[in-house]
Amino acid sequence: MSGRRILVTGAAGFVGSFVAARLAAMGHQVTGCDNFNDYYDPQLKNDRVKALLEPAAIVCERLDIADNAALKALFERVQPELVVHLAAQAGVRYSLENPSAYIQSNLVGFGNILECCRQHRIEHLLYASSSSVYGNNAKVPFSEADQVDEPVSLYAATKKANELMAYSYSHLYGFPATGLRFFTVYGPWGRPDMAYFSFTEKMVRGQKIPVFAEGKLTRDFTYIDDIVEGVVRLLFKPQPEQGAKARHAVFNIGNNQPVMVLDFVRTLERVLGVQAELDFQPMQAGDVPATHADTSRLQEWVGYKPSTPLETGLSHYRDWYRGWRG
Repeated sequence: MSGRRILVTGAAGFVGSFVAARLAAMGHQVTGCDNFNDYYDPQLKNDRVKALLEPAAIVCERLDIADNAALKALFERVQPELVVHLAAQAGVRYSLENPSAYIQSNLVGFGNILECCRQHRIEHLLYASSSSVYGNNAKVPFSEADQVDEPVSLYAATKKANELMAYSYSHLYGFPATGLRFFTVYGPWGRPDMAYFSFTEKMVRGQKIPVFAEGKLTRDFTYIDDIVEGVVRLLFKPQPEQGAKARHAVFNIGNNQPVMVLDFVRTLERVLGVQAELDFQPMQAGDVPATHADTSRLQEWVGYKPSTPLETGLSHYRDWYRGWRG
């Protein structure tokens, strides 16, 4: 298993940087790429590269996956055997403001990735989907077998489209593809637009934090190390040949322990030692009332279940944040 050539897209991103570093530590030849866009402060991406990628001798090329010629050239140079595709325009609310960014990155870019994987006959494509595909699903916990044809944001629609596109390529060309429905990832080096990060920034400055729907929304917060473990295990266990059936699967990766946002805020207060001032606001367009992962399929396939307690994960995040912010 050691010494495989692996391409990680979105390698300067939150999940991508951790996954790339882990794969390099396992002895694989990892190349990364990222477009370093300004959806949030690009300095954080540069800091991740310096802290997580450079010590592992991982080169992260500046490249937009929507640029088909540049992506083809990268595949030609790297000749990857495995591809971990984590590059995407993230964020539910931002998709209301800048839909074209999602079309370009999540649809055009993903199509380019699939074509390159086909042309280079890669052994396995592992790609990021999202728990947002479940929409307003009233049945909890969310199972991969649930109907997911009613996305409530463009972001969710692009992620569902990715699953359909990957299925068709897997069916037509025979290469295995695995989609990962991530549930609210948090931890050190995370994204500033995520609630735990933006809440922290406001709390330490004495500013009010926006709490939607009276804080009654629930989220299945999943610690970054648990996400990385799931990604790595799944990468090296693609779907087997099953006659004419596509070698495609989707897996939930979540903590299976949803927390009400108001309780989350109280936990963050304890960890930071700072009291929050709450600014209650109505539920936002595109938001969903709850996320809750059924992780039995993941456990059955690779023998793993995320389990980091919220307070433990937030304590690790706090320690990193204090060092990073100085």
